[in-house]
Amino acid sequence: MEFQYNSFYNHALWKDLAFNNEDCSLSVSGTTFLIIAYSVVLAVGLIGNSCLVFVITRHKEMRNVTNILIANLSCSDILMCIVCLPVTIIYTLMDHWILGSAMCKLTPFVQCISVSVSIFSLVLIAMERYQLIVHPTGWKPTAGQSYFAVGCTWLVACLISVPFLTYNVLTLPFQNISLPLPLGDQLVCMENWPSVGLRRAYTTSLVVFQYFLPIFLIMVCYLHIYFRLRRRKEMVERSGNNTQKKNKGAMRINMMLTAIVVAFALSWLPLNIFNTVFDWNHEALPTCSHDAIFSFCHLAAMASTCVNPIIYGFLNSNFQKQLKSTILRCRCWAVTERYESVPLSTVSTEVTKASMLSNGSVTANT
Repeated sequence: MEFQYNSFYNHALWKDLAFNNEDCSLSVSGTTFLIIAYSVVLAVGLIGNSCLVFVITRHKEMRNVTNILIANLSCSDILMCIVCLPVTIIYTLMDHWILGSAMCKLTPFVQCISVSVSIFSLVLIAMERYQLIVHPTGWKPTAGQSYFAVGCTWLVACLISVPFLTYNVLTLPFQNISLPLPLGDQLVCMENWPSVGLRRAYTTSLVVFQYFLPIFLIMVCYLHIYFRLRRRKEMVERSGNNTQKKNKGAMRINMMLTAIVVAFALSWLPLNIFNTVFDWNHEALPTCSHDAIFSFCHLAAMASTCVNPIIYGFLNSNFQKQLKSTILRCRCWAVTERYESVPLSTVSTEVTKASMLSNGSVTANT
């Protein structure tokens, strides 16, 4: 079997390839920054997404298609925060694996599942918005169908992540390779593929089907939505119809969902570029800067776990009120504040159907 690097988790081994006396270890300030940054991302991602899922599940009127998919997105982020973030920072700082063979296989498997579920959820949200706004009189997805779609996202994500369970192994680095310098006997977690070609084919397919193709589909959906809403706005302005406010509400929720997609795409772009370069031409990466570059790219990707609760949750005034109300009820306190409860659902925004707009507007008071 030929040795292969794990582009997600074997970044710390890169410095072992430097056959010189350079000290490539992270500085004290760099290490401190990584610990603080990962801790902040972990806390915000875990607490924020947990609150979002909690509020959605506690309020029956909020269990609509969009919210179910948003909760699914948050669940995948929670899984990422619990499993991947702590393991990655430990491995980065220690440069060897101390968590056992099971975690060696489970960690990249879980990360691949989480990323896949997240991007699939964003695609489903975009498709639902497209159907309800571009084809308002056509088929409308139901909550039951959204639960089925959620199950499918997790099943497909598990299937495409299986190679990480198969080829990730806990072993001694370079044990079958003759090198001029000893590299120690500390165990590392690495991918051991049958061939370089097979590994490149799999990782390249992941980048295409887990990032570029979904982002393209989402962009197409939201572009259609944007142009449709703009035409409706022009129709409303010409006709003097009083549904212009409702149309603005639909535009606002679409802008919010688009912001989540854009933030996700920008967060994962550096790591996808890094992994692609690593797989196809790792010599192009500077030796001693490898860990720092990877840490920056991985930290940016992990920051995507904070995007959903910040944009969809804590910048949403109605979500804040729902969360406060839920917490107060859980403490058996009297809730004296009353507010308008607007369900976070998506509805048709057909100009000629003002009643549908008024009854099904989304919570977008951000």
